Amino acid sequence: MKKDYTRPLDIKHGRVDMGHGAGGKAAAQLIEELFLAAFDNPYLRQGDDGARLPLPSFPAGEGRLVMATDGHVVSPLFFPGGDVGCLSVHGTVNDVAMSGATPLWLSASFILEEGFPLIELQRIVRSMAAAARAAGVPIVTGDTKVVEKGKGDGVFISTTGVGVVPPGVDIAGCNARAGDVLLLSGPIGDHGVAVLSQRESLAFETTIESDTAALHTLVAAMLHAAPGAVRVLRDPTRGGLATTLNEIAKQSGVGMLLQEAAIPVRPQVDAACELLGLDPLYVANEGKLVAVCAPEAADAVLAAMRAHPLGAEAARIGEVTTDPHHFVQMATRFGGRRVVDWLSGEQLPRIC
Repeated sequence: MKKDYTRPLDIKHGRVDMGHGAGGKAAAQLIEELFLAAFDNPYLRQGDDGARLPLPSFPAGEGRLVMATDGHVVSPLFFPGGDVGCLSVHGTVNDVAMSGATPLWLSASFILEEGFPLIELQRIVRSMAAAARAAGVPIVTGDTKVVEKGKGDGVFISTTGVGVVPPGVDIAGCNARAGDVLLLSGPIGDHGVAVLSQRESLAFETTIESDTAALHTLVAAMLHAAPGAVRVLRDPTRGGLATTLNEIAKQSGVGMLLQEAAIPVRPQVDAACELLGLDPLYVANEGKLVAVCAPEAADAVLAAMRAHPLGAEAARIGEVTTDPHHFVQMATRFGGRRVVDWLSGEQLPRIC
């Protein structure tokens, strides 16, 4: 039966159909009544295939653009503390911010499965819009495609972010030096355990919520507290803190020594990981960052982190060492040492 796309979308009972991805009236209606209604801003309202955006103003030869892109295939789509919508905004905002950049704009691409309920899509889109508004980073352009039922998994979202690095900021994975200090913005493992508990219908005594959050204001506070002192920033998402530190060690040609007792893990996350046979060091986070900074400025940067709501539980967790093998090692609570290696395989698939 031919559908009537002259009527408003039936958000409550309607579902995504192939017409919504065909580029005709149905697609235009979905964009107008669902996406534009949530994401509305002057750049998106231009209505073209690409957004025309103003160039940041810097003296000639100063300032750099940063661009990052990320795909979000988390399962389930909704989990304690968040959903795929806010996650897709936070993840890309954070990727841009880890270069010391101020995030400016986002694009969003949706792969929708035929039959997906419009009311759930609206919930996801509204969550994205709220996250983008809270971060001050508008979604200025996007795309929607629909695949046949059974050939997707509800919703996949890819977001791309653009930001600008101000003059004098040089943050990169290759900048760590022996003697530098490792700082962590808060407890690890919250996101991965929250998603897994929802996926597997696990009940814990205390609800474990995802830490998903946009970290660019925390980064700005750190950079303001000690200009030039922060050498590396990274958000330990897939592969967790352990894999992130191994990546930095390899990029910089250094080693690292962690203090197990200094690494914050919530008791309920630690207990859940023990029950499930997981190591919190390898569990994904979506609202934490690790920083490598000059030793003389470590206290100032740590104080700035703890003064920010997203860094209130920040901790000094170790230092950068000279090591030709680029090993990340950890001094255990029992006085020994162990190598903290790269993640082998996929500990928790579809986590972000």
